[in-house]
Amino acid sequence: MLKKIFSRYTPLQIAMHAYAWSVLVILVFELITGNLSANPIQELEQRTGRHAITLLILSLACTPLNTLFKWTELLKRRRALGLYAFLYATIHVIIFFNLDYGLAWSLIAQTIFEKPYIIVGLIGFILLIPLAASSFDLWKKRLGKRWKRIHQTIYFIVPLVLLHYAWGKKGDFFALQGEIIRPLVYTVIAVILLVMRIPPVRRFLASLPSRILLLLRKRGTQSETIA
Repeated sequence: MLKKIFSRYTPLQIAMHAYAWSVLVILVFELITGNLSANPIQELEQRTGRHAITLLILSLACTPLNTLFKWTELLKRRRALGLYAFLYATIHVIIFFNLDYGLAWSLIAQTIFEKPYIIVGLIGFILLIPLAASSFDLWKKRLGKRWKRIHQTIYFIVPLVLLHYAWGKKGDFFALQGEIIRPLVYTVIAVILLVMRIPPVRRFLASLPSRILLLLRKRGTQSETIA
């Protein structure tokens, strides 16, 4: 059985799918065994949202890492990571509307206007919907050049999602006080990945491995000459 799985899927595929499903499996197990926190709904909401952000950043990392390390398989896994991110974002939203507020729309509306970070998160989620829906090859062919423009909105979505996450934590993100470590780490990583996508930076990174190899060869030649 294991031999069949490893012959069909690459190690990266197996690791990606295992990691993507791990949080949901753990949450269901902890929910069944009663090992969630004193506020299980909040725990479910926070952990699914955090995992959605993690998967979204991992999908964002595929192109820059391929540019830097020439690991082309990453480009093949980018779509699955993005869809997993959307799956967890959807679960996160469902938990908020259904489990947390019981579809009490008047209370939901009041909460949204009292907590602007929820509006930011909802905008990010709504913008993710066309990306997830059009991620399949059929729509890529049908939409043509428009497909790329639609998926470039990820550069706008990621900052929105990170703002939603940081704003919702108990602390002052800009004063570096309170629960800001995770949002700060996510933001720094996302900024680095977005900068790596800027065309001049991307071209520099693409040429970096060959430049380093050329430099090492020159140093090796100089050492041989001196010897």
